[in-house]
Amino acid sequence: MLLSALILGLGGSFHCIGMCGPIAFVLPVDRSSKWKAALQSLIYHLGRLLTYSLIGLLFGLLGKGLYLAGFQQRVSILMGVIMILAVVFPTNYLAKFNFSKPLYKLTGKLKSTLGSYLQKKSNSALFVIGFLNGFLPCGLVYMALIGSVAMGDALQGALYMFVFGLGTSPMLTGAILAGNFLSLSVRNKINKIIPYLVVLVGALFILRGLALGIPFISPPNTKLQINNNTKPCDPKDKVQSITYFIK
Repeated sequence: MLLSALILGLGGSFHCIGMCGPIAFVLPVDRSSKWKAALQSLIYHLGRLLTYSLIGLLFGLLGKGLYLAGFQQRVSILMGVIMILAVVFPTNYLAKFNFSKPLYKLTGKLKSTLGSYLQKKSNSALFVIGFLNGFLPCGLVYMALIGSVAMGDALQGALYMFVFGLGTSPMLTGAILAGNFLSLSVRNKINKIIPYLVVLVGALFILRGLALGIPFISPPNTKLQINNNTKPCDPKDKVQSITYFIK
């Protein structure tokens, strides 16, 4: 399922140019040297990937709790359905509920802090910029977080978000080094593909939850649920073990 994170990251990176591109264009990197600018952009990405991984760890932990409760298959299907519904439902219909309005208020200070670090020219500032950038509200990141929950494990959730972040990095690096190299019309055309990618990833999670026995895509039921058929310990085995230990 990590492949779905990479697909979402690579395909969604065109969306990132529109959302995070303005930050990438003004990053305080030394553009007089391509090698130095590439190294500094790597530092920026490391900060961003750290944030994604930490958030993925938390959401993966949530998925772990659901896994221990025996809901892993249902969670995978539910997360896939949510991804698809997020694309199918009209944006205008969802916007009237203002779900993200409180979140945007909370990120006001975050953006202010981010702006102050954009004025600094140091490697540590670039790392902090990337770290703070990872917390900015983004619909594509929300879709990836849904995937991290469906992974059902804290470390797997962190890895899912890390791979997603890696997928978005090449396009953002291009924006840092070459500036706004894609015209607005081209970006708009590419952005039309992103909803289809989200539906594809959602379908993969639904298939995973259905446990159809398809290798790498829909593993069998036994690999998605905890084995509750553990053979109880025989008291005679305990006695034999203690006797062996004394000898």
